[in-house]
Amino acid sequence: MRPVLVLTHVPYEGPGLIAPGLDAPVRVRTVVGTADPVLPELDEVSGVVVMGGPMDADDDRGHPGLAAERALLAAAVDADVPVLGVCLGAQLLGMALGAHLHRRHGTEIGFAPVDVVADDLVLGPLGSRPTVLHWHSDAIDLPPGATLLASTPTTPVQAFRAGSALGVQFHVEVEPSLLDLWLTTPTMTADLDDEELATIRSDGARHLPTLVPAAHKLVQGFAEQVRTRG
Repeated sequence: MRPVLVLTHVPYEGPGLIAPGLDAPVRVRTVVGTADPVLPELDEVSGVVVMGGPMDADDDRGHPGLAAERALLAAAVDADVPVLGVCLGAQLLGMALGAHLHRRHGTEIGFAPVDVVADDLVLGPLGSRPTVLHWHSDAIDLPPGATLLASTPTTPVQAFRAGSALGVQFHVEVEPSLLDLWLTTPTMTADLDDEELATIRSDGARHLPTLVPAAHKLVQGFAEQVRTRG
């Protein structure tokens, strides 16, 4: 079976529960700082997953590898390769498909619900109004021709489907150990006070027991698409 390419941007925002749920070989690459990275050809992979990171999705000067990531995502959708973009990954996917990025559109950090507004085979296991983990301030418009799947008042495009690609602005990869890592990573917590951190920790203990099994089912749906191609 051809591997799934997983693109990461910082060490502490890895694929979390996504990688073991794929039931496929995984190739993790970090190319965000490379101006002309060598990435696999699409016929060498069975799917593409793009994770989060603290940078802006359009900051090509500071992070030159982002342009290559967006080009790969556009080509993957054209070739009907299964794609899953998470947080920054969803923004990169949206930009690759012609959407506009809005920097500092509205900060959402912590556990809060999203409204699911359309059916999707992969997103469906989360339910109609799941409580998920948000950690972002930028937002993406809905790409031309894409289907809006989920929304919040602060971020109208929380999830979208574009052909073979699913973009989710919230974090479906998080399980307890990854959340613990984020809450002890200065880059992640720099703008949060002790009370906010305590709230996220306690909310995680309350919501992750429900969210993690649903996220596993979401990954299984994506994995089925990967296996069909692989």
